[in-house]
Amino acid sequence: MTPIRRVLVIYVGGTIGMERNENNVYAPSPNKLLQKLKFHSQMHDQVLAKKFIGELGYNQLVLPEIGNEVVLYELKEYNPLLDSSNMCSKDWIRIANDIGKNYDKFDGFVILHGTDTLAYTSSALSFMLEGLQKPVILTGSQIPIFETRSDAKDNILSSLILAGCYKIPEVCIFFANKLLRGNRTAKISSIHLNAFDSPNYQPLAEVGIDIKVNKHFILQPTSPFQVHTKLNSNVGLLSFFPTITPCMFRAILQCPSVEGLVLQSYGVGNIPSNRTELLQVIEEAVRRETVIVNITQCPQGTVSATYETGKALEKIGVISGHDMTAEAALTKLCYVLGIPGLTYEQRVLLMKENIRGELTNNNNIY
Repeated sequence: MTPIRRVLVIYVGGTIGMERNENNVYAPSPNKLLQKLKFHSQMHDQVLAKKFIGELGYNQLVLPEIGNEVVLYELKEYNPLLDSSNMCSKDWIRIANDIGKNYDKFDGFVILHGTDTLAYTSSALSFMLEGLQKPVILTGSQIPIFETRSDAKDNILSSLILAGCYKIPEVCIFFANKLLRGNRTAKISSIHLNAFDSPNYQPLAEVGIDIKVNKHFILQPTSPFQVHTKLNSNVGLLSFFPTITPCMFRAILQCPSVEGLVLQSYGVGNIPSNRTELLQVIEEAVRRETVIVNITQCPQGTVSATYETGKALEKIGVISGHDMTAEAALTKLCYVLGIPGLTYEQRVLLMKENIRGELTNNNNIY
């Protein structure tokens, strides 16, 4: 008997489903993506659907046969469609809840999402979906599917196959033939089709003539599945620059609503240690139990207290973010600060710990 794999596609919005409007700029096109997919021979096979499924729901489609498996997928479109630049933590919660409500009905999930904040959403979901045992794959495109030349179809098709036919129990990003861990990925280009990279971790799968799954890089669940929806959005991100002043720093850290901050320092975690007023502002915030995490500004690498200028942060209680991306560090802060009942010390320990594969812990790093 041919196994039928079920995938839920959550269409959040983004370039992938946009069309040019009367002003010749891209804008969301509600209720059009489903019809586009239905009339695309590589995205829907009516003959196969009748043979194995019978009557389909209005939002259900079947991929052409893949080996010995049939992928039946269902499209859930958000109303209104969201530009990813407008998204925030409440939207992450909505997506996580939709996955939770449908978790037992499907073998995998694909989320169609705008590229600008896709890495933030994937990182957030990785922390919110504990004990995940099924693939959750986020994808999008640099060119809309309605254009003659587009990367959308290949990204959707490969995501559906990976979500339906492979056991990859992680939140991932698929883009340009690579499946990347969601909380290890950042957008690296606004103009190239290869728009995302995971500079500190290997791809989980690579799609070429064959699909190569790198099983030894994939995390396996160690706890039952549960959805965490308590996030604390009172967090920020600040990058060091040569002309920064204590006044600028103080304006952020003395804001009453700021409970956590990601610092992006130079190189392997260095800051201007000869500017004692800056260090004093940071130290005062740590004493007020503001959770402060240090990561590197560099796309690749980690922070390390091997220089005097980096050791200064360790001494005043700033947490090492190891090799986390900015997206992972920020969303992890949202998650950790949202866990009820923890002490400051417990939150600090959680930020140092590798809880979803988001960092590489090294004893030489503070």
